Amino acid sequence: MAEKKAILGTPRVVHRADSGLKILKARFPALQETLEAISLFIFTPFFLFYGLVPVFGGDGLGLVGADEPRYAQIAREMLSRRDYVTPVLWGRPWLEKPALYYWRAMFAFLEFGVHDWAARLPSASFAFILVALIYLHLRRFRLGSQLDAALITASCAGIVGFARGASTDMQLAAPFCIGMLGWYAWYETDKKFWLFDLYFFVGVATLAKGPVAPVMALVIIFTFSALRREWSLLRRTIWILGVLLYFAMVLPWYIAVQRRNPSFLRVFFLEHNLERFSSNRFMHEQHFWYYIPIMLLALMPWSVIAMRALVEAIQQSIAEWRARRAKHHYVGHSRWGDAFPEFLVLWTLFPILIFSLSRSKLPGYILPAVPPLTILTGDYINRIRHKGLSLWLLLLHAVLSSVTIILILLLPWHIGHPGERPPAAILLPAVSSGLAAALLILVVVARFGVTRLRAATMVPLVVMLLFIFGVGPFFGLPAISSTKKNIRLLDAAYSARPLAAIISQIERPNEGVAVYKVRRDMEYGLSFYRNHRVDNYDQDGIPPGEHILITRQAYSGQLPSLLAGRSYQPLFSYPPQGLAVYQVFAKP
Repeated sequence: MAEKKAILGTPRVVHRADSGLKILKARFPALQETLEAISLFIFTPFFLFYGLVPVFGGDGLGLVGADEPRYAQIAREMLSRRDYVTPVLWGRPWLEKPALYYWRAMFAFLEFGVHDWAARLPSASFAFILVALIYLHLRRFRLGSQLDAALITASCAGIVGFARGASTDMQLAAPFCIGMLGWYAWYETDKKFWLFDLYFFVGVATLAKGPVAPVMALVIIFTFSALRREWSLLRRTIWILGVLLYFAMVLPWYIAVQRRNPSFLRVFFLEHNLERFSSNRFMHEQHFWYYIPIMLLALMPWSVIAMRALVEAIQQSIAEWRARRAKHHYVGHSRWGDAFPEFLVLWTLFPILIFSLSRSKLPGYILPAVPPLTILTGDYINRIRHKGLSLWLLLLHAVLSSVTIILILLLPWHIGHPGERPPAAILLPAVSSGLAAALLILVVVARFGVTRLRAATMVPLVVMLLFIFGVGPFFGLPAISSTKKNIRLLDAAYSARPLAAIISQIERPNEGVAVYKVRRDMEYGLSFYRNHRVDNYDQDGIPPGEHILITRQAYSGQLPSLLAGRSYQPLFSYPPQGLAVYQVFAKP
């Protein structure tokens, strides 16, 4: 007979087969760990690597934005020069960032060749290590929440997105987060082994982006110690061997690059740290509340539950803080309550607060605040496993997951038809798929409980990645597009790779390429894919020799005056990015 349950979000009917599986897991703990490990090492590589490397579904999207092709090119030039100290772009020192990403990309190029997907391996591999260590840490210190926290981290939009970027953001976030987990493990156990993690991984993060890593760690640890009135933590955290390890890791490169490039301290510390924080010199100014929507987007589709977990953790932290202020607190107590939620709250809030104060704001700056929130989310789901989700929270989560699916399915249409309303043949299948995803979540959670929430949410996400990066028509939705077409649309709209391939077929030997009034991502992208610097009319002037010119169609009318006395002719247009390509002949 079936056993009845009365709480929403928990299994209403538990069949013999289901209860038998639970009994089997209880009797054989190794089976539970094996099943968890299988889930972890199937889904995590899928979310982080599928569509990225050839063995996992092809080489995906070409390099996008200005940073990806620029950083990849720096790594290529450092490798060709066998120079492991000075980052160089087109023969000139590029001193904006430390060298960790370039070293790791150089190693990837050395092993796999110079490819755009190889340039992204440093971020994807660091994200994988982060997810694996979140699982291992929580299995040791927060048993029961480890798989939820790890897979929520691996499947949220911020981690999936930045794991696929050839940038320094994941190079900072992953080791910094591992170091913070290590410090809390030391706080719980008082074993120096865990304190080693803090110094080692914060050192790695310092080699990724500079002093922001130790500053954030210091602020979080100081505030945690102050709120808990455990001032001895600060003294005991300062471990001489750890300090020596940190400086032994960090100082050699910083000293070497300064000796070779006397302007390094000024460029890196003053211009790209202090001035970037205090001024709008680099044109990234945003509103103070900018990171609130960014964080919600980074957590999708888990944003609703993550915010509920954060609110509950804040409430719990405030209650414990008030209790600690009571006079009777220290009677018989060396530590009060559960410190982990309080630590995660501080770890979440301080990067957001610090970078909200900065004049220069970019989405990747608060990536270190995402893992503590996903850990809180996994821990929250574990704690309510037998109580169930409230109806409104479950409905909001299902709606957000549905919206995520719909937006992903409509993305190819939006790219190919900007500003147009999708026809019914496109809109209805996308909306139907989103509603089906929401219904799946509601039915599965109502039937099997919160234990299955993770699977019910991730299954549509897996299908969406197959839709974007897979091969062949999308399952049951041929009206939307084929997955191969998706990649071509994304490539054409956001990457320079397709245009570079076309130019390589028509350019003559030793013929140059120049740009005029195009976005920086196109300029840097063409330079990377051609492995030759593209001239910029505005910065470098007009090359005297014959060359191919790429400009926005809106600026084509300026060419007669710009190229007065020069012969030129149109070659083709490139509608996906509104570009026109010309052949400009040599000066007479």
